[in-house]
Amino acid sequence: MLQASNLSKAFGDNLIFEGVSFTLNRGERVGLVGPNGCGKTTLLQIILGALPADTGSAWCSPADVRIGYLAQALEYEPGMTVGHAVAAAIAGLTQAERRLEELSAQMATAQGEELQQFMLEYDRALDACERLGTYDVEARTAAILDGLGLRDLDQQSPVDNLSGGEKTRLGLARLLLSGPDLLLLDEPTNHLDIAALEWLEGFLQQHRGGVLIVSHDRTFLDRTVSGILDMDPASHTVTAYPGNYSDYVEAKERERAKHWAAYKDQQDFIAHLQGTIAAKKGYAQSIELGTIDFAPRKIAKGIARKATVQQRRLQRLLDSEERIDRPERTWQMKLEFADTPSSGRDVLRLEGVTMAFDRQPLFEDANLTLRAGERIALVGPNGSGKTTLARIIVGELEPQAGRVRLGSGVKIGYYAQEQENLDPDSTPYEIIRVVAPLNQTEIRSLLHYFLFSGDEVFLPVGSLSFGERARLALARLVAQGCNFLLLDEPINHLDIPSRSRFEQAMSAFPGTVLAIVHDRYFIEHFATGLWAIQQGTIRTYVDLEDMRRGQQTVMRETEQ
Repeated sequence: MLQASNLSKAFGDNLIFEGVSFTLNRGERVGLVGPNGCGKTTLLQIILGALPADTGSAWCSPADVRIGYLAQALEYEPGMTVGHAVAAAIAGLTQAERRLEELSAQMATAQGEELQQFMLEYDRALDACERLGTYDVEARTAAILDGLGLRDLDQQSPVDNLSGGEKTRLGLARLLLSGPDLLLLDEPTNHLDIAALEWLEGFLQQHRGGVLIVSHDRTFLDRTVSGILDMDPASHTVTAYPGNYSDYVEAKERERAKHWAAYKDQQDFIAHLQGTIAAKKGYAQSIELGTIDFAPRKIAKGIARKATVQQRRLQRLLDSEERIDRPERTWQMKLEFADTPSSGRDVLRLEGVTMAFDRQPLFEDANLTLRAGERIALVGPNGSGKTTLARIIVGELEPQAGRVRLGSGVKIGYYAQEQENLDPDSTPYEIIRVVAPLNQTEIRSLLHYFLFSGDEVFLPVGSLSFGERARLALARLVAQGCNFLLLDEPINHLDIPSRSRFEQAMSAFPGTVLAIVHDRYFIEHFATGLWAIQQGTIRTYVDLEDMRRGQQTVMRETEQ
């Protein structure tokens, strides 16, 4: 279905990747993984034809394969409404149905060769309708909108009025509704809640075409893909691995262990050879300096020649491709929360907290207590009020009823979902300098831990990528010395290595954490409990399985 052969791309002197070749067959779902900035989106753009490759080519077979692409940054026509967006997505399906009706009418009056021609066209049009799924378009439209949590959107509402998450989900819905053969998805899980994630997993598992997915969601990759393409920024290559993401991680660990063993063996051999050479040179020199007799000096020269031959052999090894380089350590952010002040036993108390917008209640009479050291994941459908609750806790919004109480000694650090509390005109250096009594060297050292080096610390925040802003926001929390972290989607723009390191840091953090997050792998490895906003209230659960059982119980009670 998709073939890439010897693709290479560079921007100026910056090589992105080279010699990339792979095949994606019909029915296969493949994950494309690698650190932020390594060229995953660039590769998708080349496959689409939006960017030219420096060498190599990518093509689809057959040539009429319909490609559907979900970009990270979605653009909509000015003034477009939700209804228009959905209608545009199924326009091709409607057109195919209309063509089928036209051919049917023409066949009714045609004869001879003309009839035969119409019948051939009718067969092709019928095949197109079947591939596009025109016969169940209404049911599919309802299922997709419902699965992505868009069923209740006002069809007359302008797309410009939607939240960033709603725009992303609408873009994904449009793509799936259009019925493409090959799906290219660039981080499709951003802004999807757990229910929508699980629905999308089921949809992709049933998709009969091919799927190439760029994602940092490890559980999503485990449940959807049967192969991984690993993009390595160090070697600028792409390597294919069979299996899901967990299989890929195990394979990489085996490769790394094998590489370390081979490197160690070669270093031991080099050290032994260097020792032998040094010993022979020293022995030969001691003989020459200790006697003037011809015979011993002749033996010493022979020993010295052997040492020289071995030296040349060693140098050839060091200069050859047989030399094994030291395995590179994959970069990881250094998140250390030092000198965290202690707090009282009760860090946060919600007492009858109620909130509604436009008379639509988000949650009512919430009575919850967050205790010191707990790591709670706050979950719920998109639009259920998670960010609203976070803003109430930090004092940016007033609840309609009830009150929020912070415990004694609590110093709260808030990570906003869109990093809107980062001044776009400021710089990383200035943002840290304002919140922490550090000198210039200490500030630059801290920022270096978060991958801001050299003059990057003086770049305007507005020019940074989402991932860079996420790292900067986390760096500020570290510098502030907070003991209660309120995090709104903290890992949305982090790649997998950064997510893993962040999980380790959060697990070691001695304070208290309340995090809005939809990454199920992160929740399972990080959270000591769940707060879930459901049916206008906030319920507590032990873990995701406990929450699913609770939801099933609520559904049964509602049906009765």
